[in-house]
Amino acid sequence: MTVSGPGTPEPRPSDPGASSAEELRKEGNELFKCGDYEGALTAYTQALSLGATPQDQAILHRNRAACHLKLEDYSKAESEASKAIEKDGGDVKALYRRSQALEKLGRLDQAVLDLKRCVSLEPKNKVFQESLRNIGGQIQEKVRYMSSTDAKVEQMFQILLDPKEKGTEKKQKASQNLVVLAREDAGAEKIFRSNGVQLLQRLLDTGETDLMLAALRTLVGICSEHQSRTVATLSVLGTRRVVSILGVENQAVSLAACHLLQVMFDALKEGVKKGFRGKEGAIIVDPARELKVLISNLLELLTEIGVSGQGRDNALTLLIKMVPRKSPKDPNNSLTLWVIDQGLKKILEVGGSVPEAAGELTVTANSRMSASILLSKLFDDLKCDAERENFHRLCENYIRSWFEGQGLAGKLRAIQTVSCLLQGPCDAGNRALELSGVMESVIALCASEQEEEQLVAVEALIHAAGKAKRASFITANGVALLKDLYKGSERDSIRIRALVGLCKLGSAGGTDFSMKQFAEGSTLKLAKQCRKWLCNDQIDAGTRRWAVEGLAYLTFDADVKEEFVEDEAALKALFQLSRSEERSVLFAVGSALVNCTNSYDYEEPDPKMVELAKYAKQHVPEQHPKDKPSFVRARVKKLLAAGVVSAMTCMVKTESPVLTNSCRELLSRVFLALVEEVEDRGTVVAQGGGKALLPLALEGTDVGQTKAAQALAKLTITSNPEMTFPGERIYEVVRPLVSLLHLSCSGLQNFEALMALTNLAGISERLRQKILKEKAVPMIEGYMFEEHEMIRRAATECMCNLAMSKEVQDLFEAQGNDRLKLLVLYSGEDDELLRRAAAGGLAMLTSMRPSLCSPPRVQMCLHTHHSLQTTHWLEILQALLLSPNPELQHRGTVVVLNMMESSKEIASTLMESEVLEILSVLAKGEESPVTRAAAACLEKAVEYRLIQPNQDGE
Repeated sequence: MTVSGPGTPEPRPSDPGASSAEELRKEGNELFKCGDYEGALTAYTQALSLGATPQDQAILHRNRAACHLKLEDYSKAESEASKAIEKDGGDVKALYRRSQALEKLGRLDQAVLDLKRCVSLEPKNKVFQESLRNIGGQIQEKVRYMSSTDAKVEQMFQILLDPKEKGTEKKQKASQNLVVLAREDAGAEKIFRSNGVQLLQRLLDTGETDLMLAALRTLVGICSEHQSRTVATLSVLGTRRVVSILGVENQAVSLAACHLLQVMFDALKEGVKKGFRGKEGAIIVDPARELKVLISNLLELLTEIGVSGQGRDNALTLLIKMVPRKSPKDPNNSLTLWVIDQGLKKILEVGGSVPEAAGELTVTANSRMSASILLSKLFDDLKCDAERENFHRLCENYIRSWFEGQGLAGKLRAIQTVSCLLQGPCDAGNRALELSGVMESVIALCASEQEEEQLVAVEALIHAAGKAKRASFITANGVALLKDLYKGSERDSIRIRALVGLCKLGSAGGTDFSMKQFAEGSTLKLAKQCRKWLCNDQIDAGTRRWAVEGLAYLTFDADVKEEFVEDEAALKALFQLSRSEERSVLFAVGSALVNCTNSYDYEEPDPKMVELAKYAKQHVPEQHPKDKPSFVRARVKKLLAAGVVSAMTCMVKTESPVLTNSCRELLSRVFLALVEEVEDRGTVVAQGGGKALLPLALEGTDVGQTKAAQALAKLTITSNPEMTFPGERIYEVVRPLVSLLHLSCSGLQNFEALMALTNLAGISERLRQKILKEKAVPMIEGYMFEEHEMIRRAATECMCNLAMSKEVQDLFEAQGNDRLKLLVLYSGEDDELLRRAAAGGLAMLTSMRPSLCSPPRVQMCLHTHHSLQTTHWLEILQALLLSPNPELQHRGTVVVLNMMESSKEIASTLMESEVLEILSVLAKGEESPVTRAAAACLEKAVEYRLIQPNQDGE
């Protein structure tokens, strides 16, 4: 009996609802056979809703279990099989499917009980017997493993906690082994059961860096994807204690604690995924309380005195990842609202901190930017005007509380907080600028004699200049002030910031050559000064960052771009700074590179609309002559030579909230520009560009992901994918490529994705299965009907490579479809490349599935489809055989041979046509694959006694 597919119950016409339920069940069975497991699941679910009999319900539940097994959702498969067994305790298929699900979930003891029941019901079933032997072996192996690790775990902790072993190699090895053991779920469970959490707490209490790191990394394994162990760990260690480790001075320990807290949060949020439950098997139904305790402690840490700047940054990073909704489709933003009510002031306190002021929090160069990003994400997660108004009110009240009655120090903190908001949720920043006296204080403090006060005021002025609401005010009131500061200040830190303010105002026209704010040559002078500061490594990285900010604006000007890419020292300094601890520079670096490569969105204006605008005396944007494609290509070459790919690869690896989705999009745009020319793609791959593109294609804005996916497609088309994406990485490429098949993408993106998938589909069966799993086949089939000949051809080539998979062959073999007919028709098209792809598909399919050559199948192709203006299938075959192209000839002869081998009736039809004469001529040609296939056809005809060999035996 077959135990892997859906059952086939007897119909029961006497039941009023049976006919429709029966039809849905049969429809589900057909969908299952074709590999559409989700469609089959839907059909079985609909059938269940029609009030089927208990016996039919059992069959439908076990069929749903089969679907879930195929979809690798083993928890649901177990649940559905259990429902079937409740209806019919002797349902052997349901018992077997539940055993399969339980095995995958790691619950071998329960799986073996179901298999023993299966064997008792069907003692001669070899599938059941083999499965029982396999699971028995797994259980014995697990028992051996668990018994051997008992002593190992105890020995490891003894070594680690022995003061005599301090600093020894033995202790180092024990800590490494403990971490490795915890990575396997069974090992993590063993440590957990062996009083491991309490022992790990003792390691944390030692305060030794190596032991703390070993303990934290082991705890990651214990808590990973396991809710009950996570709750037990937090109960033993205390949430406050775990969070406090973030604040230590040692960066490695702080990062390890950050990783542990992220794992704990994921476990609480998502629950147990691995299915291996601890001995207590406890699962918390509502983890909301534990989550809030964890987040509350993180918020408290933000404003604690004595916490390291790195620790504060890590706390902000965790809040950015934990709090906002992952998708706007999720209606529940209650966690965001709770954090705003409980912790907005604490976040603003970090964002408004003034460096080196008395009593201020310890922060890093990235802390205020991280606070801005968190505020922006919280604001974006709000759903209605009332929620946003509450956010504005809290921000304004906080700023007023410092601005009014707190003296100069209070005003500085208020202005710094406004700067933080302008860099994050700019709507809130703009409203804060409108508060009485704020803008006036900014202007006044720009003339302060104290450098710290000037820095705060000038930075606020710069951030305000980038906002449309304030740009005109600053143009009128601030340009003269910024020029005076730039020319008159003796401090480079002030001059460089003033210059950036001027750069912002000077780039208001963007790439429009006709809208320049400053006199001819002024932007080049500003850019030259920016490059000079950028190359001066005597200036601290935080100040040099502002030089990059200036270039990010000035590089809208094509003359500036040209000079910048010619300056090798400036490019080298830019790339070095992008790798430094000053992570807030990343967006500015990305912006400058986008401008230099012209990878921003630009549409050529319609000539008719331009003439109309000129007639109406309206402004018409003009492109700079040096932004023509030839100049852009030359700039790209110079950036590649300077090592731009290596720098960008390092930027992508950044574990910092500063690498925002917008920043990712900038990098994706640049990568796409870098791989535009085929000859440059080898350089991009050699410097790690393929590896860097994968995370960009899987995370970020929709535009950024699409651009990165297109760059991946270009690399996959022209290079060896196995070398470009070595190891498991090649399987990660499939999903981004499939995303380019959606109708929202352009025709070029569709075409490149199809070409890339064709390459991947020709490599291995595992890759073909990955493409099928991503549900690409229906989209590829749709493009086979595309009007554009290149897209149609690419889709056909891709489908022919996928046809090596059993599931795709099943689709062609399924009753009532025209897939085979379409390939026959395309084999007779004028486009030679399309004919070659279709004929290749026919040759392969007819070879692997002889049933496709059966008389009924051939009869389907006999009729002319007038809309496609096709001809008789025999004429198409003859045209392939007579083609001057040897490849087409070979594919035609293989199709004929497959058809003749499948049936004497088909062979007779072929031998009665002109095919016999053509084959006779081909068989006499020079030795080649064509002559051998033609000769094999004639030999088959002789075997069938349809023709007689001549006197020479030919």
